[in-house]
Amino acid sequence: MREIIFDTETTGLSPADGHRLVEIGCVELVNRIETGRTFHVYINPERGMPAEAEAIHGLSAIFLADKPCFKDVVDDFLAFVDGAPLVAHNAMFDMGFINAELKRCGRPPIFAERATDTLAIARTKFPGAKHSLDALCQRYDIDRSMRVHHGALLDAQLLAQVYVELTGGRQIGFDLMEEAVATAVAAAAREYRAPRPHRASAAELERHAAFIAKLKDPVWLIA
Repeated sequence: MREIIFDTETTGLSPADGHRLVEIGCVELVNRIETGRTFHVYINPERGMPAEAEAIHGLSAIFLADKPCFKDVVDDFLAFVDGAPLVAHNAMFDMGFINAELKRCGRPPIFAERATDTLAIARTKFPGAKHSLDALCQRYDIDRSMRVHHGALLDAQLLAQVYVELTGGRQIGFDLMEEAVATAVAAAAREYRAPRPHRASAAELERHAAFIAKLKDPVWLIA
């Protein structure tokens, strides 16, 4: 099964207030394992960058000024996700911005039913605990030392690991299959030994009789 773990960075909290995407990062999973295929792009938001947003992700208006607009990368993005289920942390936030940008380009939206929200999963699994990406990385002992600022691709890579742990761990099915294959290989390599006949040979009966003759008053011969 192919899944896309993704994250976005933006100029603010709501596209309804005129805020825009500035970064998209995607990681491909196949059967819950990272394939190494990623999609990552910085986007010119065609507007200024509020200081509070820049403090979170470190992306300035100057840095983004020469980057492509969303309409220039939309085809590459849609080709990468290609109908696969999407996974994000607080998915409705990211989906809201993606769909707002798609609408600007005259493209159809991505339906919410296609997205899995790891924040909702974490809240159900660990009620009352902290559910931020940092908190979940700490819970599952996932190295986040490179996360100085929020970054869409880095956060998607961290979330991919969190998602696998949240939904049962890396070993589901895989270790059992690996063990079965190893057992079969070992059995095939074992030296064949013909089964032993169940009836004692004449030589074995003779040695047994000689052994019994040396016993003094064996209990099974007492009248």
